[in-house]
Amino acid sequence: MAFFHNCVADEFQSVNQLILDSLKSEVGLVENIGSYIVDSGGKRLRPVLVLLSALANGYSNGNDHIKIAAIIEFIHTATLLHDDVVDVSALRRGRETANEIWGNAPSVLVGDFLYSRAFQMLVEISDMPIMSVFADATNVISEGEVQQMANAGNPDLDETTYKDVIYRKTAKLFEAGMECGAILAGSDIQPMKDYGKHLGMAFQIADDVLDLQGDVSKIGKNIGDDLSEGKMTLPMIFAREHCDPQQKQLIRSAICNKSAENFDQILKIVSQTGGVDYSLTRAKEHSSLALEALKDLPEGKYKKVLTKLATFAVSRDT
Repeated sequence: MAFFHNCVADEFQSVNQLILDSLKSEVGLVENIGSYIVDSGGKRLRPVLVLLSALANGYSNGNDHIKIAAIIEFIHTATLLHDDVVDVSALRRGRETANEIWGNAPSVLVGDFLYSRAFQMLVEISDMPIMSVFADATNVISEGEVQQMANAGNPDLDETTYKDVIYRKTAKLFEAGMECGAILAGSDIQPMKDYGKHLGMAFQIADDVLDLQGDVSKIGKNIGDDLSEGKMTLPMIFAREHCDPQQKQLIRSAICNKSAENFDQILKIVSQTGGVDYSLTRAKEHSSLALEALKDLPEGKYKKVLTKLATFAVSRDT
């Protein structure tokens, strides 16, 4: 169990049980695919953030934090199912993707099931501000998915657009989880939103670095997937702007053709131009902003874990 699970171990176990109970369906294929993707590992960081935000802000009145944590995991899992179909991914978390086993159509439809189950659970909570957060978040995430798809194969993507995409696709759900925890606790929302946003940005930038130089056995996906999918990530954007014309053409060609054939050469270009260092510096800036957002949070074990998470986001190897 990761360090950020330890101080919410009992609550986390309750979340996992609720997830399993809520996956039950009279349609066998729905339950099979849902269970497969939910049981496939992963950090379960988003539900943990809900728990940490609520408890760090003094929530102690009921178990709605357990329900919201399960809801956010369902929404995240639905996006993974849809992502893997769009990206034609064959590997996630070290296992075959659902679309690789069952095909695209079942994966998309089970993703829809998870979305709808999440909103059924939200209705049970009947908290309009929290429902509003999730309605907004899922809309923003969908826009990010379309934005990323539209930019696949675009070698001219700039840093501003890149940051907008990763905010929508990744950081928005981190932000939503932290915000919901604060709403439950009746505390100041903005610092928690800021923490979630910047933690999510740091995580995604670090992910994009790991895609170039991570260990496939640890990160659970094929190295160079972003090249194969034609995704212009921050390390390559920086390298493109700081390399010679021949090297720039190599990067552009790989993105246009959605090919990782010249991965080793491109990795060398990215490293030599400082693309990795630049990206990690930007990730550390977001980590620092996340830490700044915690300054007025009451001291205690939950704040300590949130503080450690902000550093872990950049230093991790998985």
